[in-house]
Amino acid sequence: MARVFVYGTLKKGQPNYKHMINTAKGLAKFQGRGRTVEKYPLVIAGKYNIPYMLNIPGTGHHIAGEIYSVDEQMLQFLDEFEGCPDMYQRTLMRIQVVEWEAKGGAGEARAAADGVLECFVYSTATYPPEWVGLPYYDSYDSSGKHGLSYVLRESR
Repeated sequence: MARVFVYGTLKKGQPNYKHMINTAKGLAKFQGRGRTVEKYPLVIAGKYNIPYMLNIPGTGHHIAGEIYSVDEQMLQFLDEFEGCPDMYQRTLMRIQVVEWEAKGGAGEARAAADGVLECFVYSTATYPPEWVGLPYYDSYDSSGKHGLSYVLRESR
């Protein structure tokens, strides 16, 4: 099992969460909520209003998201879904646990020094330079007050 931190459309209540609970794509078990230890720019970009975490450590905000434990099948699905490695790159990042819900695994979160876990995160280092000038968010909601509604793949 691998740990994945999701901050965009794959979170609960967001447009692509259905993929996280589709066991035909693999297993993803919600573990808890967290924030990136380092600051990153989270932007909403492109004609489909897709959330991107730009891989520029030290700039932006501590990004809020959810921590999942996923099996190899789900990890492979997420790589394909996220267009890895062209659109997003899967990298290990340090995530501060904010709230831990995993059954029987609370000790694991506490065992990590200072409640920090290493999780895979889909961020991007391949983006148009003008994206750096877009507004930065600390949390993503597809129907947030930014007014930039995400366009589902099946609607593109």
